[in-house]
Amino acid sequence: MKKAMITRRPHLISNLAFLLLCLGLTHQLPSLILLSLSYFLLTRFAAAPGGLAWRNHPTNLPGPIGWPLLGSIPTMGTLAHRKLASLSSSLGATRLMAFSLGSKRVIISSHPDVAKEILTATSFSDRPMKESARLLMFERAMGFAPSGEYWRQLRRIAASHMFSPRRIQRLEGVRQRIGDEMEMGLWGEMVGRGVVELKGVLQRGALRNVVESVFGMIMGRMDGGDDHHHGDEVELGLMINEGYDLIARFNWEDYFPLKLLDFYGVKRRCHRLALKVRALVGRLIRDRREGGCEGMDDFLSVLLRLPKEEQLSDEDMVAVLWEMVFRGTDTVAILLEWAMARMVLHPEIQAKAQEELDRVVGPNGPVNDTHLPNLPYIQAIVKETLRMHPPGPLLSWARLATHDVHVDKVLIPAGTTAMVNMWAIAHDPSIWADPWTFRPERFVEEEVSVMGSDLRLAPFGSGRRVCPGKALGLATVHLWLARLLHHFEWRGTGLVDLSECLRLSMEMKKPLKCRIKCRNSSSSGGGVGVV
Repeated sequence: MKKAMITRRPHLISNLAFLLLCLGLTHQLPSLILLSLSYFLLTRFAAAPGGLAWRNHPTNLPGPIGWPLLGSIPTMGTLAHRKLASLSSSLGATRLMAFSLGSKRVIISSHPDVAKEILTATSFSDRPMKESARLLMFERAMGFAPSGEYWRQLRRIAASHMFSPRRIQRLEGVRQRIGDEMEMGLWGEMVGRGVVELKGVLQRGALRNVVESVFGMIMGRMDGGDDHHHGDEVELGLMINEGYDLIARFNWEDYFPLKLLDFYGVKRRCHRLALKVRALVGRLIRDRREGGCEGMDDFLSVLLRLPKEEQLSDEDMVAVLWEMVFRGTDTVAILLEWAMARMVLHPEIQAKAQEELDRVVGPNGPVNDTHLPNLPYIQAIVKETLRMHPPGPLLSWARLATHDVHVDKVLIPAGTTAMVNMWAIAHDPSIWADPWTFRPERFVEEEVSVMGSDLRLAPFGSGRRVCPGKALGLATVHLWLARLLHHFEWRGTGLVDLSECLRLSMEMKKPLKCRIKCRNSSSSGGGVGVV
């Protein structure tokens, strides 16, 4: 009996400390006294490698003890990928490290072999659910639905109908038309202001591309113009930005059992936004069903034309279509801004890419998808940008162990969150020569797939939860990057700041500002420009 009490004591102590903190938060006792007592109890009785959450699951994995109660939450901060990479390296734990986020057990790998174990194992086929993501994605979207028959059905629909090579090819017209609009917008900014702030143009173009691909709404000019769909586009853009803000916000409920509380009003705002999403996307579904979808190639029409045995309910279609708009907008714009920042910083690389374009496309010819396989240096620039600046440095969404599983010969208990630090892998000098140097030639000299088979560079994930839209996203980035480099010369306006800001994706903290000059007669400025 005495032994059992001793075994349970750390758990009881940690619960007592948690209760004391809750009392402090509700001001029932002086906070300073409670925090001091909590600190004493936790450091005296509950310290363990990996932190408090691992106390009842001893492991030989290295890891930080972390802060009392909070674990490694303070370590995450604004650039968690860099801090976790540094911590793993200092502890000699690049293969696998244990740590705590509040009451949640977490492991993280910064090694491609162990990362592959995590990402391809059936034991990690589910995701831990952030409360904001659960509310905003309705638990029915492809990236967030639990593993099971419904989730497998969505994957089949995506692979066979929505992201097939034929479907991507048929959407080239949308990408080309929006590419034209972006170039006109860029040249208009250059003429009017003498400088281009690329981020806004790319974000509007990426949003429009996704909206037209998903809903088939043919918009007017990018400045709004005379367009009865413009209001829906603006509303979707506002909802997406609010969703990014909510998912990026710290929420205590993601790390502690606090479901009855709503710190900072995150859940309340998520509920309000979810109602707006249901109303707008639901109306678009009803309008399309009533108007018919013959001859339409957008994703909504694809879903409505599915065979009866594969059809989704309207509620499920809302979740699936909203997720495509929500997750498909920022990656393209962010990746292109990073790529263009590198082109401004490295004019010799820009010139080499433009020489390839002139040779393959011709100095005045329009770039199209058929040229892309013959542009290996353009593809290498995209890969090197993904390596240096992966949009999801921690692969955005972690995995959840559905049962006890061995990872790198270590037993990991069910319910543990598993993360992969793709940023750390991509900057590891034992994997990449000169990892801090932007050198696209490395991908010309060696073929490296970014589609998930090679975990040295898997920015879209791997295994069952790999991003289903990766091929469409890359087709868009390759085409738009080729067009921007073919039509314009890019120069900086001063120092290019490569500081990072991690929200839903890893963005440039300070938007890129540059000057452009038209290179050919097909450019939007009619061949005249100044640097």
